[in-house]
Amino acid sequence: MSDAPACAAAEVAPEPQPICTSAALAEAGDAQGFDLLEYGRPVRAFVLRFGGRVVGYLNRCAHVPAEMDWQPGKFLDDSGRWILCSIHGAAYEPSSGYCVAGPCAGRSLKALKVDEHDGQVRWYPDRHLTPAPATPQAAQPTPARPISD
Repeated sequence: MSDAPACAAAEVAPEPQPICTSAALAEAGDAQGFDLLEYGRPVRAFVLRFGGRVVGYLNRCAHVPAEMDWQPGKFLDDSGRWILCSIHGAAYEPSSGYCVAGPCAGRSLKALKVDEHDGQVRWYPDRHLTPAPATPQAAQPTPARPISD
């Protein structure tokens, strides 16, 4: 008789994580950034709308692991055609994350599983990419009490 379990535990699909409203992403406009964990380490990610659909990637150049936006949410070039790395100038195809020019030509951004449902853009965590812990609200200062004699 084997000591192995009769059946393996079914892997539970992670709950989709809301990122922003669908209306927050204009076609070839600014991206919405968010925090997550990759193998337990903090990393930034972003979603943007291109070609009528929402795409999501880790905010990390395929050349060197550096964030690519030149200002928060600014990933696309002036024409809205390419995702650009602000540090290395690498140009990526927004619909696939494939690098078409620059020091990492032929490589790709790490894509995230994202969708839109009921007016909400959502990201689906996996085994290696998990939600970042919620940041606690800053403690409210305690009002000063008068000192009594």
